[in-house]
Amino acid sequence: MALWRGSACAGFLALAVGCVFLLEPELPGSALRSLWSSLRLGPAPVPAGPLSPEGRLAAAWDALIVQPARRWRRVAVGVNACVDVVISGVKLLQALGLSPGSGRDHAVLHSRSDLEEAFVYFMGKGAAAERFFSDKETFHDIAQTASEFPGAQHYVGGNAALIGQRFAANEDLKVLLCGPIGPKLHELLDDNVFVPPESLQEVDEFHLILEYLAGEEWGPFKAPHANRFIFSHDLSNGAMNMLEVFVSSLEEFQPDLVVLSGLHMMEGQRKELQRKRLLEVVTSISDIPTGIPVHLELASMTNRELMSSIVHQQVFPAVTSLGLNEQELLFLSQSASGPHASLSSWDGIPDVGMVSDILFWILKEHGRSKGRSSDLTRIHFHTLVYHILATVDGHWANQLAAVAAGARVAGTQACATETIDATRVSLRAPQEFMTSHSESGSRIVLNPNKPVVEWHREGITFHFTPVLVCKDPIRTVGLGDAISAEGLFYSEVYSD
Repeated sequence: MALWRGSACAGFLALAVGCVFLLEPELPGSALRSLWSSLRLGPAPVPAGPLSPEGRLAAAWDALIVQPARRWRRVAVGVNACVDVVISGVKLLQALGLSPGSGRDHAVLHSRSDLEEAFVYFMGKGAAAERFFSDKETFHDIAQTASEFPGAQHYVGGNAALIGQRFAANEDLKVLLCGPIGPKLHELLDDNVFVPPESLQEVDEFHLILEYLAGEEWGPFKAPHANRFIFSHDLSNGAMNMLEVFVSSLEEFQPDLVVLSGLHMMEGQRKELQRKRLLEVVTSISDIPTGIPVHLELASMTNRELMSSIVHQQVFPAVTSLGLNEQELLFLSQSASGPHASLSSWDGIPDVGMVSDILFWILKEHGRSKGRSSDLTRIHFHTLVYHILATVDGHWANQLAAVAAGARVAGTQACATETIDATRVSLRAPQEFMTSHSESGSRIVLNPNKPVVEWHREGITFHFTPVLVCKDPIRTVGLGDAISAEGLFYSEVYSD
């Protein structure tokens, strides 16, 4: 009798849960699964109908993302660091008494008017950009207004600090960070980040991050995507003051991976200083023991001569890996006379075949080969809706997992979730694309169940995956740095 009562009770509860599902079809599946499992009635019923493409893609990623056979133990990161003050761009400019005029780009900002014009120019395109503000007093006035503005938030900033912070989330990794680190930034850093005493300074460097939402309007301008406009009057990072401290710290720290960033900050320096500093960068990298890979993270630039120098003055051959986005990739090609350099800008989503052509050209012209003494063997390209990892064959492993992990973190960090929430992201990558435009490439049809596509071209392997774009992003700053760090974390380099 007791057994019969137990079975009847279980049947009644199962019926009740079924009724809940029928009456409340919009109830989250996680809630139903939790209720079912709490009753210990066996596996939860799966709602009828196929999973969404976003859900299938996220599940496929989870199955593909595996740890490399040999993992990093100690990662050294330098040399740009600051405090990011994040604020609504439109609200700050309104508080400064500015009105939207005609959008216009400025390589260097000299006034509030320049700031307003550059901000609306990039807001109208939905594109990220970073500029140097030349007037110290005006910048400090704007920075004070921004810092005290209701809702302004202070975060770890600077590519190196953000990459170090992302690596530090892995407790089994030891992370060294060198950069101009003031008291506020030191307070914000993860406890797992070690800062050498020589990197500490009395005053923080501040960068202002003006964010805008997808669809946000100001005057005649409407943002097609959520993004941000960054500006600063940053002299410590601009002069790369911590480069020597960084390199001198490596001998004691003994990293098995080095990440370098901050070259773009030199745009505010005179040409002679830029050339001198680049030579010192190359010398410093050459002092790093052979066999330790060096990743260079690029960022938004406007000085073609500086970019050309970075490409040609032995910086590219001295590093092992690059990280960059669509603006930086096209600007690099324009500065160094690469493929598709006649394009003034991308028309919407960057064409996959054109991106692939430029990545191929970089590795063929400046990467490692039998006739060239270059260390460059890997490029991690990221844009809003897809990522590509391009590698010279025979030097890197686990890149399928690495590109998937980089794309996954873009969706989780933008939405501020621990895992991909398929209801909060959308699949916007092209459903079909060609792998090249300069030769007869293959036509690829996207399949969410197999989200990483691989192709080969003259000894170079490409791994492509879509990104699940957050519909209502919480924060866009630092996504590129998190993507590069996550991709590196899952990468494995072969010993020479």
